[in-house]
Amino acid sequence: MVDHFGLMIAAAVGAANCTDRDGLDALCGLNKTRIKLPKKVYADLGYSGEDMKGRMARYGIEIETVGRKCKKTFEVEPKRWIVERTFAWLGKCRRLSKDYELISDTSVNMIYLGMTRIMSIRMSKLGNIR
Repeated sequence: MVDHFGLMIAAAVGAANCTDRDGLDALCGLNKTRIKLPKKVYADLGYSGEDMKGRMARYGIEIETVGRKCKKTFEVEPKRWIVERTFAWLGKCRRLSKDYELISDTSVNMIYLGMTRIMSIRMSKLGNIR
């Protein structure tokens, strides 16, 4: 889960046989006590439907699905590229470029470590770290 700048709010890693919908439900459930969840979430069409809206309403989250307008040509679409951009940033970290980890907790920690590195570099470029 990322904010509108593409910076991470929370992360969860699950089994390969877990659907994305179940993963979002687990992410919200695990992090409900640790972090303040956003009031509105943008998601792709895989998260559409009244069932998903009801599941997210339990956590106080409004979910809005954002679909593609034109499937035949490339077009940058608002909101859809934010998470993809974050995945690209994290993909530059060697440990996250491939799935090397055997334990899912280690994968989550590598994601947080990679995002910490990205945020530290950005802050140093702004002159906030001396």
